[in-house]
Amino acid sequence: MNKLIASSGECSRRKADDLIAAGRVSINGRIVTALGTKVDPEHDQVMVGDRQICPAASRESNLPTYLALNKPVRTITSTSDPQGRTTVLDLLPERMQGQRLLPVGRLDFMSEGLLLLTNNGELLHRLTHAGWHVPKTYRVCLRGRLDSKILETFRTGMTLREGDVLAPVQIEGVEAQSRKTWLELTLLQGRNRQIRRMCRDMGLTILRLMRTRQGPIELGDLPSGGFRSLDRQEVQSLLEATGLSDSSGTRHGMQS
Repeated sequence: MNKLIASSGECSRRKADDLIAAGRVSINGRIVTALGTKVDPEHDQVMVGDRQICPAASRESNLPTYLALNKPVRTITSTSDPQGRTTVLDLLPERMQGQRLLPVGRLDFMSEGLLLLTNNGELLHRLTHAGWHVPKTYRVCLRGRLDSKILETFRTGMTLREGDVLAPVQIEGVEAQSRKTWLELTLLQGRNRQIRRMCRDMGLTILRLMRTRQGPIELGDLPSGGFRSLDRQEVQSLLEATGLSDSSGTRHGMQS
């Protein structure tokens, strides 16, 4: 059942499990809380709250969609905000508001750059799950010059103040200027706010933090606040990176 809910674009499989366990899902009018419950999408009526669920592939209005967005600073990576702040969905045209697009992972309020959005629940689940190490690359501007020992600590791995043990970070493109330093960091692990916490623990001040790449998808010259649809080759590469498609082009039931 969680796979069916995720394929509708409602949420990820992990979130679907939470909804099921919380008693928010019903089959043919009966609340079901057992994870792993089987469902026949051709004959069973599945409801999440007061919304009826059906597979995304069966609805022309909700075909799988894959977008790259250049998130500006002071924008919330969410589908709504009770404080009325601008969300990433507010940056999309009205015609796309009903496609149940969800952001893949998060960029915090003052971070910017590449953010993927999709209504493919299974892809979203894999891209945000710890078991799938899809690399993410960031361009970071720090105040002042960096001691080589700090870079070496990043490269060999460190333990954060909260006790999180971090894997080594790939560092390239170090450019020292008079009052600031630019560098490119590639993460495989992707802990919550990892770069900001790393820099905090090393006494560094971040002036700018921009994601430039996620897996095979690059930000490129997409303007701030702009978005574009991924092309077929990019979608194929993304599905391959998460095990949803093999190199022969088989998409395991996914559409692009």
